[in-house]
Amino acid sequence: MPFNLDKFVASPSVEELDSLKKSEIVKVAKHYGIEFQPLMRKDEIKRYVLEYLVDESILPITVLETAITVPTDNTFELKRLEIEMNKEIRLKEMEREREREERERKKEKEEREMQMQMQKEKEEREMQMQKEKEEREMQMQREKEAREHEFRLKQLELGVIKASDPKIGLDTGGFDVSKHVKFVPKFQEDNVEKFFNHFEKLGEQLKWPRDKWSILIQSNFTGKAQEVYSALSIEDSMDYDKVKKAILQAYELVPEAYRQKFRKYRKADTQTYVEFAYQKERHFDRWCASKKVSTFDTLRQLMLVEEFKRCVNDDIKTHLEENKADNLKEVANLADQYALTHKFGKVGQTQTRVSLVGQIRNMAIIVAQQVTVDLSLVLSLQQILVKNNQIQVVKRTTRSAQTKLPLKT
Repeated sequence: MPFNLDKFVASPSVEELDSLKKSEIVKVAKHYGIEFQPLMRKDEIKRYVLEYLVDESILPITVLETAITVPTDNTFELKRLEIEMNKEIRLKEMEREREREERERKKEKEEREMQMQMQKEKEEREMQMQKEKEEREMQMQREKEAREHEFRLKQLELGVIKASDPKIGLDTGGFDVSKHVKFVPKFQEDNVEKFFNHFEKLGEQLKWPRDKWSILIQSNFTGKAQEVYSALSIEDSMDYDKVKKAILQAYELVPEAYRQKFRKYRKADTQTYVEFAYQKERHFDRWCASKKVSTFDTLRQLMLVEEFKRCVNDDIKTHLEENKADNLKEVANLADQYALTHKFGKVGQTQTRVSLVGQIRNMAIIVAQQVTVDLSLVLSLQQILVKNNQIQVVKRTTRSAQTKLPLKT
């Protein structure tokens, strides 16, 4: 027979309540507004209903004594489990909330860093673009000034304008450059030093003002020399010594290059020994001239320093080349200083810095003694060669000067 809630409410009894199912007891509890947990057992809900009916004086209190008693331990256990479950649920929710907040903070931080990085890159690009723009403008301005300067000098060379024109930026002091340009020798890239020597001799012989040499010489530059001259500033391009130095460096005509040419020059099969000796002597003279050797002592120091460098470690040699010392004592001191701050030798060797310094000093003494003897022999041989070839050299020099000097009209 189906359960009738209204009939039970009209006449409740313990016997009928005991016969109800859990779902039917739940309906009764809801009808009376009794609070309970859905997970509670049937007997627990039924006890709540009985307690309510007793409290409302619907049933006598004695029904609680005869009702089924629910073990207290189970109730406490269920409560404990319920509390732990709720606690675990709250902890998981709190953990998920923390993770969500952490993800949001991390996302915000990454976004800020990305924005800062993008802003930084943007600023760097703008700075780079601005720098490149300024460099291009400066380069264009330099090229423009160089072209204008070169154009003015060409006009000066052709006699179109006067050298004292204020637009050129120089005062020739009454010296007519256009009349003397035609005497400037032709520039040859394969013999740059010869060109400068020839030009300087002409300048001295024709009494050209030295401060006008740079104006005269630039008119004949070609190839690399013309590029080097164009790259010079206006002030440097008006200084003959700076122009000459820059062009000689461009063609690697520096003391070290002369020294290597002198040491590495070998006789060709088509050369006579006299021709070979002449070329060898020229390379030596150029080397000495580039080092401004004019006395026996300077020549002695030149040979001593070269021999010293040949005998030392490659690292020390490089260090000495960078410092450009021309005196044996200075070179030896530099080598000592370098040796004291650097350790040489292969693995397993017991060479110390002190012993290395001592070896360098002993080497300097030996080199000085050996080179002094070699120089004496060289000078003796040179005197003999000069005596035997003096007449031929004078004749050859005279013929060369006659062919190169302009005729006076």
